[in-house]
Amino acid sequence: MPTWRIAVLPGDGVGVEVTPEAVKVLKTVGRGARVGFEFTEALVGGAAIDALGEPLPPATLTLCEQSHAILFGAVGGPRWDRAPHEKRPERGLLALRKEFDLYANLRPARCFPMLVDASPLKRSVVEGTDLMVIRELTGGLYFGEPRGVEHFADGGSRAVNTMAYTSREIERVARMGFEVARKRRRRLTSVDKANVLVCSQLWREVVDRLAPEYPDVTLDHMLADNCAMALVMRPTQFDTIVTENTFGDILSDEAAILAGSMGMLPSASIGGRVALYEPVHGTAPDIAGKGIANPIAAILSAAMLLRYSTDMPADAERVETAVTRVLEHGYRTADVRQEGTKVVGTVEMGDLIVRELEGLY
Repeated sequence: MPTWRIAVLPGDGVGVEVTPEAVKVLKTVGRGARVGFEFTEALVGGAAIDALGEPLPPATLTLCEQSHAILFGAVGGPRWDRAPHEKRPERGLLALRKEFDLYANLRPARCFPMLVDASPLKRSVVEGTDLMVIRELTGGLYFGEPRGVEHFADGGSRAVNTMAYTSREIERVARMGFEVARKRRRRLTSVDKANVLVCSQLWREVVDRLAPEYPDVTLDHMLADNCAMALVMRPTQFDTIVTENTFGDILSDEAAILAGSMGMLPSASIGGRVALYEPVHGTAPDIAGKGIANPIAAILSAAMLLRYSTDMPADAERVETAVTRVLEHGYRTADVRQEGTKVVGTVEMGDLIVRELEGLY
């Protein structure tokens, strides 16, 4: 029986509440599919800073290097907001992305039919939405050099961040976009700001150069601000979106409104040696510790782990089906509650999904 080693990094806030539910689901898959999963937990983010003084301790990095995949919770919170830049919890996640060259972040945004009314947008707008945002993850403003703050003698200051991309960085994430689109509905929208940014002009040039290699995929270009508007006006026009780091961060979070809650959105950071899977909702300090966080994003992130890291697509579909059935039965966490539904907590939602999943084996 094959055994997959999974590094479990719950992190901070609701990360420590939703990650165990994803582990519970993977254990159920292991029993049903007769595959071994070996889970080892480690510190990252604020929890690691509090215990060991740094956001990504060497032991955590070593564990990740020795694993087949990383199941990640969330990092950050108000208590670390005033920490020095390199000692902030988020640096742990950024370091993992850079260390393992996780250059492509896949964020699906699907409006479940039974959650259409949970979205603040009109039913006629969001119904049928099923899109994938692919965000370049290791370049652009978040990693470009030079960066920093310089202080002047007159008391003023100047801050600098640099957006920089090589053609190689653009090409590899663009290829990921074409390949993912090819497995979906074969429509790829490349998002940039080519009207004002030189980086975006190179981005568009590289994407256009690759397009003839994928004649079965329809390519179109869209400016980032126009895309932001289109996502909330007619999201069903999109199939697969590929874009650079900063635009992807903003647009994929905006897509959360289409699913009714960020608690429904999983993600996969892939492309390098060890892939990382995490819900997109962050630490949610306002509800941390209350047992009401939605674990579905973490559980669907585990489904992506099955699809991309362990090559178990049928089992990934079983997990997704179990989630859908629980929602069809009328169970909801507080973030997606609707009139006439049964509101449950984090652990109970995980248990309900496990029960449905067991019935699929």
